[in-house]
Amino acid sequence: MSLAAFIDRLTNTQSIEELWNLHCEKMRTFGFEKIFYGFTNYRLGRSLGDPDDFIVLSNHDKDYLDWFLGGSKYFHAPMVRWALSNEGIRSWSIVQDMAESGSLTREELSVVERNRAEGFVSGYTISFKSVSPRSKGAIALTGARGVLQNEVDAIWERHGTEIIAINNVVHLKILSLPHIGPTRALTKRQLEALHWVGDGKTTADVALLMGLKPATVEKHLRLARDVLSVETTAQAVLKAALQNQMFVVEY
Repeated sequence: MSLAAFIDRLTNTQSIEELWNLHCEKMRTFGFEKIFYGFTNYRLGRSLGDPDDFIVLSNHDKDYLDWFLGGSKYFHAPMVRWALSNEGIRSWSIVQDMAESGSLTREELSVVERNRAEGFVSGYTISFKSVSPRSKGAIALTGARGVLQNEVDAIWERHGTEIIAINNVVHLKILSLPHIGPTRALTKRQLEALHWVGDGKTTADVALLMGLKPATVEKHLRLARDVLSVETTAQAVLKAALQNQMFVVEY
């Protein structure tokens, strides 16, 4: 399949699950066994925001993800730290350079050692261009277990341009698809109420438009705030929009 045909297939996927499975299969053909994608819209200073609000996609084993995410080890991963301060592409050779220069912290060294124990010793990280100071997205492409960095660098020399193009398309497509965190999805009534509030309507207006009592509208909005773990309805509208739950075409 040509690059153009594959990108066309990517852009026509209708769910993150379909997109991610297709992407993992394609990256595996280049020799990247494990992939980790992360995106946040809630970055502030050194904080990436609430992990429950991250978009995280990975084909790593559950035990590894429980350690990396559940134990907040991601914040001490050298390539994650690099991605937070940079945009572009970087070979994981930088990790070896940092280790040899003694610039890694104890926590960062522990992450490196765990990765080595898993056989993850090579790869590339792509830090995507941010659309706002509060957003950051990156993807880690990990070479097959035991494959050395010079071997992965040779792959990148041959196919890097194609790999970058595919990952950029995947990143943009992920941001266009509905993504719901660990909380349950909003109901149609909750979404409808938020839609009208987002259009500038008052509670009384929404009640009239939805054929409900104002108290019932308030209930839907309160439940929407609870589902989204926010305090105000304005925050609920923003968060639902960022998750692409609002104003989307249903197929």
